Amino acid sequence: MNLDQGFFGFIYRILYPLEWVMTQVMVFFHRIFVALGMQSGPGFAWVLSIIFLTITVRIIILPFFAKQMASMSRMQALQPKMQKIQNKYKGKTDAASREAQSRETMKLYQDNNVNPMGSCVPSLIQGPVFMALFYILYAIQPIANGTRDALGGFDKTVAEQIMHTTVFGTKISTNFTSAEGSGKIIIGLFVAYMCVTMFLSQYYSLRRNMPKASIGTQQYNTQRIMAFIFPVMYIFSGVAFPFAVLVYWATNNTWTLLQMVYQVENFPTPGSAAYEAKEKRDYTKEQERRQREGLPSIEEEELQKAKEAEAELKKNGGTQRYQPSRKKKRS
Repeated sequence: MNLDQGFFGFIYRILYPLEWVMTQVMVFFHRIFVALGMQSGPGFAWVLSIIFLTITVRIIILPFFAKQMASMSRMQALQPKMQKIQNKYKGKTDAASREAQSRETMKLYQDNNVNPMGSCVPSLIQGPVFMALFYILYAIQPIANGTRDALGGFDKTVAEQIMHTTVFGTKISTNFTSAEGSGKIIIGLFVAYMCVTMFLSQYYSLRRNMPKASIGTQQYNTQRIMAFIFPVMYIFSGVAFPFAVLVYWATNNTWTLLQMVYQVENFPTPGSAAYEAKEKRDYTKEQERRQREGLPSIEEEELQKAKEAEAELKKNGGTQRYQPSRKKKRS
């Protein structure tokens, strides 16, 4: 596969400034690790440089990812209401019905401050960053072989050092088809890890962060199919990519999975399983805090407020009796 030709070659030439910066950052990290006592030239310092470059990129685009997740959560929370609108106009193909359905859908978005394109824009920003990162790792071998000119901080010497760097005895310049013996096993394990982490990220969000009312809907079924299909598709591309790219991908997918778990558990979509679990955690923490500080429990405080409200009503000559109700304890 030659990424310097055709449509992708055109795209990667446009991304050259970004690629140049990334190579310089990777070389910068390598110098830091060498200064800390790691081996100069071919060595694990280059693997750590790939990992830290990936982490740096993920930190930079973190705000965009957070906005994307927030937008997706709001869209998921609206799915039950959107389903009602769709069912209301199901089977109606006349222009008036289509216009009414579109109008009600847009009003639903406006009332809930949701932008249908909100989850797409961050992806459009992230896409070029990941493409550039992928390309500089892929370009290492042709630079070292002399079939491609230097790219930013990657000259022929640097590229040769990276090419001869090994992980578990396997050169990071090889791929599954060119590796031999244990190298195929190591690369195969990395490909499997890449696919498993990708699946877990999508499936975790689907099972934990999808509102229960949306389970079984068309959107849920579509996302569930995608959660299974995309990891399988990456098996075929993963075996063709250089090991260095798989190191990036493993780091990136690990970050994505951990970030997804944190996002879902701390900022869940209302009505989802994660949202109910967070409510229980928050309730327990609040009760424990009150107990430590010698304060009344949540139920005792609400009961006291109800009594005070009833006393105030009687004081003002009201005849309506306020019936306090205890909150049901969360199990």
